[in-house]
Amino acid sequence: MRPALSESEEQEVEQAAWVDRKRIAEVGGLDLAYVEVAGSEPPLVLVHGFTDTSRSFSLLAPHLRGRRLIMPDLRGHGGSQAVEGFGIAGFADDMAGLIRRLRLDRPVIVGHSLGGMVSIALAARHPELVGGLVIVASTLRPDFGSHHQLIDGVAALRDPISPSDPFYDWWHACRPGVPRAFLAGLAQDASAIPAARWRAILEEVRRTDLTAAARAVHVPTLIIAGGHDPLFGAAHQQTLTGALAGSRLVWAQDCGHNPHWEDPAFVAEAIASMLPAA
Repeated sequence: MRPALSESEEQEVEQAAWVDRKRIAEVGGLDLAYVEVAGSEPPLVLVHGFTDTSRSFSLLAPHLRGRRLIMPDLRGHGGSQAVEGFGIAGFADDMAGLIRRLRLDRPVIVGHSLGGMVSIALAARHPELVGGLVIVASTLRPDFGSHHQLIDGVAALRDPISPSDPFYDWWHACRPGVPRAFLAGLAQDASAIPAARWRAILEEVRRTDLTAAARAVHVPTLIIAGGHDPLFGAAHQQTLTGALAGSRLVWAQDCGHNPHWEDPAFVAEAIASMLPAA
């Protein structure tokens, strides 16, 4: 009889197997990778942040047990095809195509950071496809100055990017207790993205303003914010709440930019509060 695996060993197995769980959907001539978990409706489509992949939700998924989950890789990330154009509108249209391709009935869209921006654009551009929004640690309009730590860090990256690059100590910073195997997997995924693509996507993010798009969104919306988010703090969250009609703001007080890594149970409970019982 094999000895039971420790929690860290279980995480290593889970993270090592993540890539093998991906399926491919052809959407408008683009191959999009996604991981699906069977469960009750309405489905949740979970959209990751800049340089992450569907792996970003691998710690959250077990806390949403019983729900149908669709976790895509955005174009140019993970297992999804890289084609020209990395604007927010293009990412949103890709997600609309995936929803149609999988015949999802008005899913709730959960978007983290860049994924939150994509989710707002999706709801504004394709309102008939979206049943609700959960926006995690995101913004309507980034305000990165020319010497912001993210801007300088990305500018300094050179190919091939090493998964042990010191930049990840800041980029993936989070409270203690987040599994090392998970963070190592994220770094591997991000390092597979060429440095020029990092910069191209970041430039698109920097010039995005979703203020008008947010005012066109009319679905139930939950905003989850990290109390110690170094990228999108209280001012960003107040602006989001004011622009998204009828939205509700919940603070993950002890978390930074990645509440769904740092306190996935809290985030799952908040998401469940706006869904029918599974």
